[in-house]
Amino acid sequence: MTPVDGPLSSNPYPFWTYEDLALFLGAVLPSIALAALVVRISRLSGDAAAGLLLYQSLTYALLLGVLYLVISGRYHQPFWRSLRWTGGYRGAWICAIAGPTLVFGTAILGVVLREPTIPSPLQNLITDRLSLVIAMLFVTILGPVWEELLFRGFLFPLIAKSLGPWAGIVLTAAPFAALHGPQLHWTWQPVFIIGLVGIVFGYTRYRTGSTAASSIVHVSYNVTVAVAFLIQRGA
Repeated sequence: MTPVDGPLSSNPYPFWTYEDLALFLGAVLPSIALAALVVRISRLSGDAAAGLLLYQSLTYALLLGVLYLVISGRYHQPFWRSLRWTGGYRGAWICAIAGPTLVFGTAILGVVLREPTIPSPLQNLITDRLSLVIAMLFVTILGPVWEELLFRGFLFPLIAKSLGPWAGIVLTAAPFAALHGPQLHWTWQPVFIIGLVGIVFGYTRYRTGSTAASSIVHVSYNVTVAVAFLIQRGA
């Protein structure tokens, strides 16, 4: 089922509006400020790696809470089902192998585009075994799931309803790439590649009608990148 096929209930889908998107965007800066305040007063504030991981995790958790308030608080609808976190789609095994395949393809594209060598964002996050475990959990599970719920679960249906599915795919991939811009030092080649990766995630969401499916692709992609990083680090 595609995101514009029909609702899970009698309400039009998506039932949220651009007003709700504006409310979410309005909560971004307060969430960032609150997360930064918590990190500042915590005992982890002196550990750069642990502090950064805590800051990112808190920011994501707060914004996920805002999404929950919009979906379940304002409209009294089931949160996960509304964001199309559903199973029963075809090609689950394809989603699982799509991530590693995508990593391989983007690596070739990076060579073609003469992508410069940029230190992995993981490099500064890992200082000991504990930070390694937390970073891997964040990068391989928490981050991808949150990003898919936001971009492909919440934003994509809204744009697809207004402008069509392909506009939704592209216009959600753009802010997805911008979110990773600071980590990539705004170098155009990797930002462009991440944008293409976001298009693949969005297309998966569109074809399967499931945010869980795009999350599987996203998780398998990040897991492959993380394993490659660990192998390189060990070597």
